[in-house]
This record gives sequence, structure tokens and C-alpha cells, in this order.
Amino acid sequence: MKLTLWNEFVETVSDLLENEKVKQLRKIEHHLSLSCYEHSVFVAYMSFCLAKKLGADRRCAARAGLLHDLYLYDTSDVSHTYHCFNHANHALLNARTVCDLSGKEENIILSHMWPLSRALPRSCEAVIVTMCDKYCASAEFLHIWQMMKIRRRLSFLGA
Repeated sequence: MKLTLWNEFVETVSDLLENEKVKQLRKIEHHLSLSCYEHSVFVAYMSFCLAKKLGADRRCAARAGLLHDLYLYDTSDVSHTYHCFNHANHALLNARTVCDLSGKEENIILSHMWPLSRALPRSCEAVIVTMCDKYCASAEFLHIWQMMKIRRRLSFLGA
């Protein structure tokens, strides 16, 4: 049986999708009417697809893409005023408790906000996730992501 790209992606990140910390992302509001979980899966899937097309490590891109916003705090709290500059550090600390990360995956999580972050993307996969994060955020703000039927796909994951 031939796997579809979506099924191949889900198989690649299935252990992370079942993780309780990752599931907590469903309760965190992200860009407009999306949860952080929806955004993270969107970024991870787009990163997986682009990495596959470019011959890069799609597993690494998908898994780090899914964990890139695992900061797990309420962004409306005034103590997180500099969220866009600092949340990658919180996401990395949380991601380390979810699974073992390679150095490349750590750099992907830390650098995904470049150029706002100090961390530079140091691999093709880091550039892919960084660019997909910007693309997905733009699609979310412009409500284009709804036409991409991402939420329907997520419903099969129990989101």
C-alpha cells in the first residue's frame, strides 16, 4: 500500500502527536483563531513536504517543526512581553523533555525566529522550518490556511 504524503508525515511524528506536552498546545491560542497545536502541525507538515522535495532530512524537519513552538505558556501574560524573541528557548527546554533531540533539531527550534532571534539557522532543514514558519504564519493571518484544508486534516488526529 502506497502511503500518501500526509500519512507518511503522520507516521513520522506519531509519537510526538501522542505526547501530553504536545497535546497541551491545543489549549494555547496562537495566530488569530488557531491553536498553537494547529500552527505547529501546519509548519511541521509544510516543512516535511519541502524537505522531501529538496532531498533534505524530512524526518528532522517535521519533528523539529512540530516542536518549534512548544513554549507552553500564556502569551498574554505580561511576564512574556518579549515572546517573539524568547519563546524558542522555552520551546527547546520543553522539547528536550519530550524526546531526544539531535544538535540539528535543537538549532532548528532555536533559530526558527531568525532574524528576530540571535540563533542562526545552521542547516538546510533549519532554513526550511524557518521559512515554513513565516509562510504558515502569513497564511494564518490572511486566512489562506483555511482554503488549504489543514483543520480538516487535523480533525483526523483528534485535534
